Amino acid sequence: MPVPLAPYPTPPGSSTTPASGAQSQLVCSGCRNLLLYPVGATSVCCAVCNAVNPVPPPGTEMAQLVCGCCHTLLMYIRGATSVHCSCCHTVNLALEANQVAHVNCENCRMLLMYQYGARSVKCAVCNFVTSVGGSASAAPEQKFNS
Repeated sequence: MPVPLAPYPTPPGSSTTPASGAQSQLVCSGCRNLLLYPVGATSVCCAVCNAVNPVPPPGTEMAQLVCGCCHTLLMYIRGATSVHCSCCHTVNLALEANQVAHVNCENCRMLLMYQYGARSVKCAVCNFVTSVGGSASAAPEQKFNS
């Protein structure tokens, strides 16, 4: 049975919920559950694992990626070059949209994403290595614009 999420207790006499009732979200650093919190809060306590999660400052742009090892969704501050997975401790490379390109796997046709300029990319589904750098047999690459 899911446990409902409770807001982090606030000191008496202060209110962290704006009049509009706007909310934001982050992924719990302890159990990876999605936490909702009122805009303006400085931290949020997870009702599932009791981890206290700091809230990024207002206006901070966040991004997401899937861990290359355990496939956990990770949230990080946009602009970071690497993201440490709190589940499996893998350090994941965080690329901006203008640093990645796409190609279809030559074996199973799965759309693959790779660092722009790489010579080949290995498919995570079938483990086939597709050549992307300068080979006439490689599928045409598409640069991903931001």
